Amino acid sequence: MGQPEMQPEGPPGDPAGRTLPPGDWAEPAARLDELYRWVEQGALRTADRYLADRSRRRRTANLLRGGTAAGVVAGAALPLLSATGAVSGCAPWGYLGLLLAVACAGADRAFGLTSGLLRDTVAAEEVVRRLRVLQFDWASECAREMLGPAEGTAAEAVDRCLGILRRFSEDVAEVVRTETTDWLLEFRTGRPPLSVHTTPSPRRPDPTAPAPRHFPPPGGTRPNMPRQRPPEPR
Repeated sequence: MGQPEMQPEGPPGDPAGRTLPPGDWAEPAARLDELYRWVEQGALRTADRYLADRSRRRRTANLLRGGTAAGVVAGAALPLLSATGAVSGCAPWGYLGLLLAVACAGADRAFGLTSGLLRDTVAAEEVVRRLRVLQFDWASECAREMLGPAEGTAAEAVDRCLGILRRFSEDVAEVVRTETTDWLLEFRTGRPPLSVHTTPSPRRPDPTAPAPRHFPPPGGTRPNMPRQRPPEPR
């Protein structure tokens, strides 16, 4: 069976341009190790992309926040100094300082620098955390194979390893999708999303749990009062 040709990869950290590396399953251990390295390198490239984007945003955001702080201080101090007579003719510069502060804050909000910095940080940390889980799960599976599994065939062991890699790839893709969704929400609404990552999932009822008991109100149940006929006109 011929091996498929390698397709050119996309930009670093772009999972859409990465294809499975070709290989021969005649040696399952070597093939699994190759796939593990491929998945691990893809996760590292995704984390590096977010970290590089975070560094670029951090420099610009720090500059804009510094301009905002300097403008606010100048806008508050210069008119006060002009009013007390300590420095004459500096009130207009204070107004320009306030204008600079508003411009810097507006640019930060319009370009999403601070919010993008937070998104990149959360996404990079989440990818690294999931990568650590993958490494320990893979080490546990390798130790299990070295010690000799008590049950199961070699095909089942390969299927377990492929399941670990597939779930990890889906988790990383979900992190990227969530970050992209947050960016789209911010781009459309003009403000950062409040809580996209921390939305709790609804709890499913436990079929083995006993049914909840309904206790009557204090004093017993309220009796049903019979309807009274309206008084007849005299």
